[in-house]
Amino acid sequence: MNPLLDKLQPYPFERLKSLVSDVTPASTFKAISFGIGEPKHPTPQFIKEALIEGLGGLSNYPATAGGEPLRAAIANWLERRYALPNVNPATEVLPVTGSREALFSFAQTVVDGSKPGARVLCPNPFYQIYEGATLLAGATPYYADSDPARNFAPDYDAVPDDVWRDVQLVYLCSPGNPTGAVLGLADWKRLFELSDQYGFVIASDECYSEIYFDEEHPPLGGLAAAHQLGRSFERLVVFSSLSKRSNVPGMRSGFVAGDAAILRKFLLYRTYHGCAMSPAVQAASIAAWNDEAHVRLNRSKYLKKFQTVTPMLAEVLDVRLPDAGFYLWAKVDARTGLSDTEFTRQLLAQYNVAVLPGSYLGRAAHGTNPAENYVRIALVADVDECTEGAQRIVQFCQSL
Repeated sequence: MNPLLDKLQPYPFERLKSLVSDVTPASTFKAISFGIGEPKHPTPQFIKEALIEGLGGLSNYPATAGGEPLRAAIANWLERRYALPNVNPATEVLPVTGSREALFSFAQTVVDGSKPGARVLCPNPFYQIYEGATLLAGATPYYADSDPARNFAPDYDAVPDDVWRDVQLVYLCSPGNPTGAVLGLADWKRLFELSDQYGFVIASDECYSEIYFDEEHPPLGGLAAAHQLGRSFERLVVFSSLSKRSNVPGMRSGFVAGDAAILRKFLLYRTYHGCAMSPAVQAASIAAWNDEAHVRLNRSKYLKKFQTVTPMLAEVLDVRLPDAGFYLWAKVDARTGLSDTEFTRQLLAQYNVAVLPGSYLGRAAHGTNPAENYVRIALVADVDECTEGAQRIVQFCQSL
């Protein structure tokens, strides 16, 4: 067996299951789960219809690079969304079967684990795929702790020079999971300067980019930042997905875009990896990328939930509206006296509401875990269920 598998840590939801294995949820309440960030809004009907209409393509093997119509739809969306000129669908866009598998396999393409001291820099807290991809590529993760003073964006200036010299790949997530932090143009400028200096590749996970609260100020993406700063896409690849944007997590459809030379190598890897997108999924994806009305409706639903729930929880927990995304990142210990794990256990036992301990999403790499004593609250259900769950959390906190 691959010995690197032994370095992988249990996934957060496995740890959560173990944490509450001996907890009997209060039977007087129906179960409400804020734990898993799985979109619950209905899939738009026109996407389902496009999927059905595309079933005729199942008689053909799909190309790993995807069809030209899908790549063109993605390139056109990037140009509209980020005011980008001339994204080349043939060389700067590559469809993938969900951003998760692409984020993992990207490290296997980019990282040279044979080099002594090979490192990959990850945000902390983080999406655990970054860590697993790093370890299985033969590199060592370095964790850039989030900074509460910057709405939990990573503090890249705290990373020592001797670490940067060994970094081959930087994973970042903007809007962030779990904190919702969005990198600004100054953050991107600094990262590009560091990339120019040390030669590392930037992998920007932007799967939450279309869930935000101000229609006039959508989150800045990596490609847009490069364009605004007068740069090419050199050493920059962004990852996006239809899962959250269009409520189709089961369809497994996303894309990577950016540096054409890197994508050429990534396509080579993927040709052997065997992860071509089904023709039916391609047809449904084209329909989804070409429509914005359903995305605006989706955002309006999240906005209503956040406007309702955030003030309620702010009365009993240290929590505030994130920059974007569908998570609330709430500090629990100061106002309840409970750790994140004990808060999770007691809330489930007394009010049948599930949340995810923040410490399961971070690492104590520099003395303390920056995610300790936070909980992640995923506002993915409908507004009534989210409101009821928030009311129960308020009652629980007030009862302590």
